[in-house]
Amino acid sequence: MTETTTATDSNRATTDWAVDYDADPIAIRDPVAEALGVLDPGDPFVVTYEDAVKAAGHSCPTAAGAYRIVQTGLDALYPDDHPVRSDIEVRVAGPRDDATYGVMGRIVSYVTGAAEDDGFGGLAGGYGGRRDLLTFDAFEPDSPDPTFRFRRTDTDETVEVSYHVRDVPDGGPAVGHLQRILDGSASEEQRSAFAEAWHRRVRVVLTRDALFTVEQID
Repeated sequence: MTETTTATDSNRATTDWAVDYDADPIAIRDPVAEALGVLDPGDPFVVTYEDAVKAAGHSCPTAAGAYRIVQTGLDALYPDDHPVRSDIEVRVAGPRDDATYGVMGRIVSYVTGAAEDDGFGGLAGGYGGRRDLLTFDAFEPDSPDPTFRFRRTDTDETVEVSYHVRDVPDGGPAVGHLQRILDGSASEEQRSAFAEAWHRRVRVVLTRDALFTVEQID
């Protein structure tokens, strides 16, 4: 007897987002995907903030900040071309087990492909490899702001991006409803007020360029 498998509605379902974000996508080439025929040569993957949210499992000013950090760094390194996975080294100012740098590092790694010693080793002797391109606690930043360095391994050009977290607006009293949401005691009005305040802060991070500084590193 031959079993026939058909696609179900759940297989075809797409996420029905409860909130809309207005963030430019990140286009990035992947030489391995091109070599294996996943992408046509020269065509990029397009990574959105919603994709980063899926990778992180949540949306918050930290996740949004990580997305903007990597976007800002890649724009500076590749002003006229698509960035290329396996050609991007990432150096992180803080440790991997830090609550901020850990979350940010995962999103930056997701976008760039840069990984620690457990990363993809590449095809046929290392083609497109991303192993050992991500290092935590790699340098001492000039400020307490979350800071990352991005280096093009093909040109050695390096930029440093800092995220001025202290300048992100406060969420106000509605953010205090989170505990009630977690324990199930929040009213619909409280849930709605929390969501509005929370995602207003996220949108600020995604759209306010002044929260980020980028500089060339010699």
